[in-house]
Amino acid sequence: MYLSERKLEELAYFRKLSIAGRKLGLQVLVFTPDDIDGSKRKIKALVYDPPSGKWQRKMALIPDLIYDRCRYHGVHNYHKISRFRSQYNKLHYISHPLANKWNMHQALSENADIAPHLPATIRYNSQKDMIGLLKQHQRIFLKPRNGTGGRGIVRLQRISNSLFLMQGRDEQRRIIPPQRISETQISAKLSTWRLQGRYIIQQGIPLTLKDGRVHDFRMLIQKDGKGDWQVTGCAGRIGPRHSVTSNLHGGGTAIAMEKLLLQRFGSPDKVASIKEEAYKLGMDVAQFLEQKFGKQCEIGIDLAIDPKGKVWLLEVNPKPSREVFYRIGERVTYRRAITRPLEYALWLLKKSPSVRDEE
Repeated sequence: MYLSERKLEELAYFRKLSIAGRKLGLQVLVFTPDDIDGSKRKIKALVYDPPSGKWQRKMALIPDLIYDRCRYHGVHNYHKISRFRSQYNKLHYISHPLANKWNMHQALSENADIAPHLPATIRYNSQKDMIGLLKQHQRIFLKPRNGTGGRGIVRLQRISNSLFLMQGRDEQRRIIPPQRISETQISAKLSTWRLQGRYIIQQGIPLTLKDGRVHDFRMLIQKDGKGDWQVTGCAGRIGPRHSVTSNLHGGGTAIAMEKLLLQRFGSPDKVASIKEEAYKLGMDVAQFLEQKFGKQCEIGIDLAIDPKGKVWLLEVNPKPSREVFYRIGERVTYRRAITRPLEYALWLLKKSPSVRDEE
């Protein structure tokens, strides 16, 4: 989707995809719903030209396979992509859409292997529900059902029976500094957030490191060139000071998974056990979501490891970034993370040349 001034959010990633695709014999065409010539079923695509290092416009047929990287950022864009999908309903996508955070939690709860790793989660209906969960778990997160990138997330932590610590990020990802408030002040502070019907409330897992910063882990699970699920990699993310989220876009830093776990737990055996549990959970989630929602090519999952070493599943992202691997210097993993969707697409094409007619 175009941002302001017809800019694309992930143009650097699309350039790398284009270069990798060229080596595999695939042409990568970048387009948005705004680039469709409806009368001719053609697109005015962006095509990267490696010799000149520039993007060029080219009229082309809508490609046989669609790799959907649309991030909606607002109701207008959501309606635009919905209209596109409805109008061009015969197109073949290498991934199907997943559910919002609430419906995702409901779906994952059905799986006996995954359910024990899910934090307690409810829909926001009233402040009474929110305070009830907060008194039960000491800390909670308020998250928009359709939010991405750490936008609009609030953390509430119980300090005493009548006093709470509130902090978070607003819709523009700006940090909301920590503030001590009473129970009666909570609703006033959040009165403009339109929580009803838009937010979920989630049990907070203890994620604070010794220096006061929060952390979590991003795992990337992808289909390979044989159509099989593989864990491409997993890395730690540490948020900036006074932030309740660790997203890289919000100023977080990346660290190798083993390094962060060793700093926390000290024992290599403990680290190996946690890693094994996390990788199994990742594969279980990918396989289950594909059964539930249809074909997928990659899934990013955000994991938390509590002080006892238990693995928690915080969130599922159907359009994950892979920048975390570049940030920690795992260049081989980073390149693999870029090429795997292309290798999977190539496998689909070879397996069924007329993929348009599948399903």
